[in-house]
Formats: sequence, C-alpha cells, structure tokens
Amino acid sequence: MATPSTLATLIELANKASDEAAKRLAAALRMHEEAKQKLDLLMGYRKDYAERFQNDLANGMGAMQFNNYQAFMQKLDQAIAGQDRIVVDALKRVDQARAAWCAAEQKKMSYTTLNARAVKEQSRRDAARDQKQSDEFATRRTQPKRSPT
Repeated sequence: MATPSTLATLIELANKASDEAAKRLAAALRMHEEAKQKLDLLMGYRKDYAERFQNDLANGMGAMQFNNYQAFMQKLDQAIAGQDRIVVDALKRVDQARAAWCAAEQKKMSYTTLNARAVKEQSRRDAARDQKQSDEFATRRTQPKRSPT
C-alpha cells in the first residue's frame, strides 16, 4: 500500500488537476453562453429585419431595394449559420471539459479513498500493537517474580 506521504502528494496533485479542470469547464461554459447570446442577437436582428422587409414590401419597394434586402438577408442567414456552428463547437468543448473534470474528480476521490483506507489500517495496527503491549504488561504484572536461585 502507498505511504501516507505519497498519498498526500497524489491527493494534492489531484486537487490541483481537478481545480484546473473546473476552471477550464467554467471557461468553456462561459464561451458557450456568449456564443449562444450572439446567436440569439443575430436571430433577433434577422427577425426584425424580416418584419421591416415585409412592411416595406407591403408598402411597395423598387427592385433595387428588394435585391438589397434579399442580399442582406442572405448575409444574415450565413452569419447565423456560422454562429450556430460556433455554438455547437462550444457545446462540444463544454462536454469535453465536463468529462475531463469528472475524470479528475474521480481520480481525486480514488486517492482520498485509498488514503482513508491507509489511515484506517494504520489505526488498526496501532490499536493491535497497543493491545499487545497492554496484554504483555498485564501478564508480567500477574506473574510471580522469580528469585534467583
């Protein structure tokens, strides 16, 4: 079984790794949320622009203005599609970071469990040694002293 100092070192390293993984997860979550907000903003802007287009279309517009609206809508759609890919990629990074954090936590818990077992085993050994010493002392006290003959 590993020594207590070795386990303490492993637990410390596992804690650091877990903390770093948690920071990476938090950063990935933040990036995903920011990407979603940008996507929502683009989609809201496209909706407003489409409503304005419908209003202007109902009130009459020229061919050039119609073409400009259509071209801009296509660019907005491309931007939305690109931002959607960014959101999907950010979500994949969140999943990867979460898996890495879970693995780091599991490793830390394993070392902690090993350490608890080692402490328990050492306590058992100490108790057995103390009991043996106590028994030997009691035995020596109850035995009659021998005189040298």
